[in-house]
Amino acid sequence: MAKHIFVTGGVVSSLGKGLTSASVGMLLERRGLTVRMQKLDPYINVDPGTMSPYQHGEVYVLDDGSETDLDLGHYERFTNSVLNRDSNYTTGQIYLSVITKERKGEFLGQTIQVIPHITNEIKAAVLKPAVPGVDVVITEIGGTVGDIESQPFLEAIRQMALDLGKENCLYIHLTLVPYLKAADELKTKPTQHSVGLLRQIGIQPDILICRSERSLTHEQRAKIALFCNVPIEAVIEEKDKTFSVYEVPLSLVEHGLDALIVRKLGLQTPEPDLTDWRELLERLRNPDHEVSIAVVGKYCEHRDAYKSIYEALDHGGIAHRARVRVQRIHSQQIESEGAEKLLAGVDGILVPGGFGERGIEGKVEAIRFARQQKIPCLGICLGMQCAVIEFARNVLGWAAAHSTEFNPATPHPVICLLDEQRNVTDKGGTMRLGAHPAVLATDSIAAQCYGKQEISERHRHRFEFNNDYRSEFAAAGMRIAGTSPDGMLVEIVELVDHPWFVAVQFHPEFKSQPIRPHPLFAGFVGAALRRRPARRDTTAQCQTA
Repeated sequence: MAKHIFVTGGVVSSLGKGLTSASVGMLLERRGLTVRMQKLDPYINVDPGTMSPYQHGEVYVLDDGSETDLDLGHYERFTNSVLNRDSNYTTGQIYLSVITKERKGEFLGQTIQVIPHITNEIKAAVLKPAVPGVDVVITEIGGTVGDIESQPFLEAIRQMALDLGKENCLYIHLTLVPYLKAADELKTKPTQHSVGLLRQIGIQPDILICRSERSLTHEQRAKIALFCNVPIEAVIEEKDKTFSVYEVPLSLVEHGLDALIVRKLGLQTPEPDLTDWRELLERLRNPDHEVSIAVVGKYCEHRDAYKSIYEALDHGGIAHRARVRVQRIHSQQIESEGAEKLLAGVDGILVPGGFGERGIEGKVEAIRFARQQKIPCLGICLGMQCAVIEFARNVLGWAAAHSTEFNPATPHPVICLLDEQRNVTDKGGTMRLGAHPAVLATDSIAAQCYGKQEISERHRHRFEFNNDYRSEFAAAGMRIAGTSPDGMLVEIVELVDHPWFVAVQFHPEFKSQPIRPHPLFAGFVGAALRRRPARRDTTAQCQTA
């Protein structure tokens, strides 16, 4: 029987339950265990696919096309856990499933209630990842203890210990120990209240992980242990990491968390081998180079909207022992202040995805600047579509060229709706989603980066390159560098007379890990590094003159 670890949070949101869960998963994997990760979200949306990035952050897409919470990105970056649609459930999904069963008559004669019908559905969802061969399932509960939305999930995981036996379940509670500057001390009372609420529900946490700005003293840990009814060794400090989130696993090892978990669950495992993880932190702490990358996006004021982009850039830097300095530039700033002013001096330009017309012209201008100034450029999803629009306008001379998403009446619809999308009316879960194969041109930059010609990448889009214009683009210098296996969908475009210009319809950031940087991000950062000395030489010549 698989063991189950449940991770809850208290006091405030955004404490880092996802990072902590991912770190625990990684440490257990390094002890030779097979781990599966799961997130239960209390919001009523069926999935985050229709939610604003300003409210929810990025939508993380899995191979099977599931649109999921961004915490699943942490799971994949830290662990080898196989993730699919059973890895993320929402209140909306749970209630939709129960109501569908009720309409089919599966509960004839019964009054449908939160307990037992909703909680039974949640428990069934928790058990799905526990397939043969899996040693541990880690389930993170979204929100905080005390939220009305989270109560059915907390009740369900309380029941799991009765169903499976307490020896097969472990409860980890992540909480905040705030530092009050005026009093110059850490306050344990919020943690006490948070655990008190959890115990009222019927869950006694086995381990407390305490987030804080400053280190906890032995006395503070002892006080928390006494009032929260846990052994002092089960009060684990997780001090804020100002350098990198990849420090978290090593910090937890230093405080004995992984050893405590396997002991409480009765698992016999070797000590974890973290040699490669220590090496990547060494590369991050002591880089040999530095490179400046501008990310020109629609949601740059909200860091989580492009979470995987920023992480993948760091991974690309790790591959070259380089520190990546990211400049987050809102595309609307480009429209008002100009690309020349805002992008001068950067070593690379990345234009990510997004939805809606706002800021599109700024993205197009950023790409024009990158093309004309020969600055390494990576376009992703909408960024690829903007690259096509820019080339059509400024190289082919079609000033009114556009995407039919933004101008249905454009005389040159170089980006158009996918054929499969023409009769789609529902917005949720209906895009071209998930992993799809692609074939790369042998002489392409992309093929050089990947080191192979057949790839699989994750998608999330409705619009595509218009095949009616392929010949004009190719003749003018924009190469079709990758297509779907049947040749019908353009996946990658490149500029022939540019040192490094790649734009892709898919989302490579979703498959990047710190230990295994994505080939395109590694290639992009490498190209930016190669440009940096040349830019310095040019600047020096100008200053001398």
